[in-house]
Amino acid sequence: MHPNPAFRHSERALLETMLEEIGFGMIFAQTPDGPRVAHVPLLWTGDGAVQFHLARGNALTRHLNGMTALALVNGPDAYVSPRWYADGDQVPTWNYVALELEGRVRRMDDEGLLGLVTALSDKHEARIAEGPPWTMDKLSPARLSGLLASITGFEMEIQAWRETVKLSQNKDAAERDRLADGLEAEGSPAIAQLMRNLAR
Repeated sequence: MHPNPAFRHSERALLETMLEEIGFGMIFAQTPDGPRVAHVPLLWTGDGAVQFHLARGNALTRHLNGMTALALVNGPDAYVSPRWYADGDQVPTWNYVALELEGRVRRMDDEGLLGLVTALSDKHEARIAEGPPWTMDKLSPARLSGLLASITGFEMEIQAWRETVKLSQNKDAAERDRLADGLEAEGSPAIAQLMRNLAR
């Protein structure tokens, strides 16, 4: 993560909310075949772990059990133009929010996998405003069994949280406001709002 301590955020609740709300990330691990990454939905358990599933044929699936791996969750990001600064002696940069989690991974049993995919679908279906939510019981037992057989569930016990919350905290408040205005005008309201709310 970024080495500048100005770009850290001490509130663990913010990081947990980010993990919960974004709910999608990447799992990285070193395998005998070289480094590999998988893009996955993530389920924050609320008690220090994240759960995810991979296709059985994924390059990470056969290696992850018992390994230490990284999970990365990306939040909003945007290019920051030097033209928005009052002081013209600046260079371009990028503001972004990212969370890196390190932990030991264990393979889940069949019951845990079913619980994971059920919790994931229930959580995300509840976010859809129109119509009744889709539920796992809409699948026939044979279809459900076949789908579960094609994936593997994992749980990562988080041992380290590393975040970068780079919101121009190394600039004064007036400069940050100008940058946030520029970002919002260029179509990046999420990072602009974070700059106004978190970089104080």
